[in-house]
Amino acid sequence: MSEAITDPRKTAAHRDDLRLISDWIPRGATVLDLGCGDGSLLASLRQERDVNGYGLEIDQDNIAACFEKGVNVIEQDLDKGLGNFQSERFDYVIMTQALQAVLRPDAILDEMLRVGREAIITFPNFGHWRVRSYLGFKGRMPVSSALPYEWYDTPNIHLCTVKDFQVHCQRKDIRIIERTVVNRHHRSGALTRAWPNMFGEIAVYRVTR
Repeated sequence: MSEAITDPRKTAAHRDDLRLISDWIPRGATVLDLGCGDGSLLASLRQERDVNGYGLEIDQDNIAACFEKGVNVIEQDLDKGLGNFQSERFDYVIMTQALQAVLRPDAILDEMLRVGREAIITFPNFGHWRVRSYLGFKGRMPVSSALPYEWYDTPNIHLCTVKDFQVHCQRKDIRIIERTVVNRHHRSGALTRAWPNMFGEIAVYRVTR
């Protein structure tokens, strides 16, 4: 069973993701937010972009927080798919920092692109140089601001790199419209642009069929 990443260790990073994503959403768009957490993204997009949308969430405390914000939320396990939504129902389907926590990331990505005209995905890059160094020198699963969990309590079961995601998109004929790869402070610089798989800690993709 997948859950949105709701641990307070992820909250600051998640809020920074929202600022990156909002620039890609036009006014009046329809949005489905998968693993919407406390509804902050949809509430922000409703206020700033006048969007109309729904969130899917499984955590009861987060569902209550969505209601308090006036966000439309449906209790739903993402691992069971999006069969209750018709094709091309939304302009955008968004998943922030949760792709690596579902049982079949490939299947949920296919579903996102079925029910939405475009998808926006963010995930931690397991190819970052600090991750490689941590594994190489310490011989342990890395713990960082982008990956703040220990091996035994992490919700992240399908970690991937920027290159992994790019290859998957090529194999599945998924077109990458835009990509932003940022560091731990959610800033993009010369190094993250030149060598995203080595120096990017968080990847943000906008894709379509």
